[in-house]
Amino acid sequence: GLNLTQADYIYLIDPWWNPATENQAIDRSYRIGQTKNVIAVRMICSNTVEEKILTLQKKKTILAQNLLKTDGTKFQGLSKQDLLDILGQK
Repeated sequence: GLNLTQADYIYLIDPWWNPATENQAIDRSYRIGQTKNVIAVRMICSNTVEEKILTLQKKKTILAQNLLKTDGTKFQGLSKQDLLDILGQK
């Protein structure tokens, strides 16, 4: 395992399509024994695949928030096109 309890900064330079994976990596720096504030920095170049992954992460986060807010009878604010976009359909 990786011990990050001495980290001051965390740099994320290779984004993953699942934002929870990155959040888990950041959370590892807050394990028992960490006594300092930690700064997490995401470094993304424009017009790259990484930028597209960041956009996908944002869409997935919004989708998850909308699904959690449903009343069981309909998806609030979620259109057919939103679902197709998430599934990679045009």
